[in-house]
Amino acid sequence: MSQHTPAPPAAWPLVALFTAGYVAPYLLPTVVGRLEAHLPLGPAQAGLIGSLLLLGSAAAGFTLASRIPRHGPRPLARLGLLLAVAGYATAAATPLLPLVVAGAVVGGFGSGTATAVAASGIAGQRDPHRTSALGLLSVSATAGALYLTLPRLGGGHWLPFAAIALVAAVCWPATGRLGESAEQGRAVPASGRLPYPRAGVVLAGSLMLWSLAQNALWGVSGRIGAQQAGLSEVTLGIVFAAALGAGLLGVTAASALGARLGRAVPVGVGTAVIACCVVLATHAHGLGGFAAGEVLWNAVYPVVLSYAIGLAAALDARGRWAVLVGSASSLGVACGPLTGSLLAEGVGFPGMGLALGGLLLAVAGPMTAVALHVGGRPLTPGSVRRRGGAPAAVLAAGAGTPTGDVPRVGARELEVVELAVRSVRRLPLRAPLRVLLLSPAAVRRSRERARRRVRTRA
Repeated sequence: MSQHTPAPPAAWPLVALFTAGYVAPYLLPTVVGRLEAHLPLGPAQAGLIGSLLLLGSAAAGFTLASRIPRHGPRPLARLGLLLAVAGYATAAATPLLPLVVAGAVVGGFGSGTATAVAASGIAGQRDPHRTSALGLLSVSATAGALYLTLPRLGGGHWLPFAAIALVAAVCWPATGRLGESAEQGRAVPASGRLPYPRAGVVLAGSLMLWSLAQNALWGVSGRIGAQQAGLSEVTLGIVFAAALGAGLLGVTAASALGARLGRAVPVGVGTAVIACCVVLATHAHGLGGFAAGEVLWNAVYPVVLSYAIGLAAALDARGRWAVLVGSASSLGVACGPLTGSLLAEGVGFPGMGLALGGLLLAVAGPMTAVALHVGGRPLTPGSVRRRGGAPAAVLAAGAGTPTGDVPRVGARELEVVELAVRSVRRLPLRAPLRVLLLSPAAVRRSRERARRRVRTRA
């Protein structure tokens, strides 16, 4: 089997798939709010439908984590987009509750399939953090435009479902730039042990709770703004669009910073800031406090998420941990709307904010520990691969290594390729040793004598 590694796929098809998969969670507040307003459903029941949609997305990721290298990204991406279009279009076309639920679940499975393919491809990029940041920029811009547009197009539960189906359909041409098989030109088998199992499990569990807290608030943000802050649907749409616009600025800043701050600082400090924003938004009784909490929260949220996605990609270049961690995140997202509805009904919006803020502070520590652990495994020219990781790389980077186009500390590890070496005839050692012992002048005299002998023979 060939031992060379193919060039990674272009980034823009992965960004398009990422957008198609993530736009449904981003539109969750308006989906849940319109289900409650236009169908005979209570708040908890509408939140349950949103949770079922996202459970379908999580199920797709867990199912496909080990199958993407075997079947290839293009067929799975097209299957996911087809399921998303069919499912969300069905949910939009009928007011019958069973068909709405079935369409939401099928559409969620399609969104999760697109997200899994995108996550696997992002892990194979030369700069996974930059590609994931571009994906978050795209989905934030798309969702922000929809939040500004949908309130002006009328009522009905069908509109957000139709918008998500339209986004999936628009992203279909991007699948033509994906390879038929992820294993073309790659010598890595489809099966194998996952690297860094403990770090991966800790990251997956922490990110699941992290996402649960985020989407518990996101799923009821519309209710907080309408019931506690007294805002209209148009004003809420403007606030959410401004919040997603702040997310664009945050991801742009994260993309510009890159690895300068490492991963631990953005993940740990960013999660603590998000916890404060959650408490601020849930205690607001007017436009100012609610908008401040939502905008600042949405500015920091995609920054932390982009570094978390890059962290999962760093665990396994073949993308298996990226898919599994993303699916765990989707599982937390799925439980978020129902959790938020139950907490809001049980302890009120302020009590819910305190509970979610405490949960975020609790998971900030393990996520930061994983970022420190995995961030200490770079490979730079002259470095020694050892369990210590970071100290060896730092010493290698500062101990006379060549300057210029070399990977910086924290760069992705270079793949080791085995080369077949032919046996060579053993050379005599006397001549090399004699040359080494001679001075430069003696070497020049020896060369002149050799030239004269050659001319004499000729």
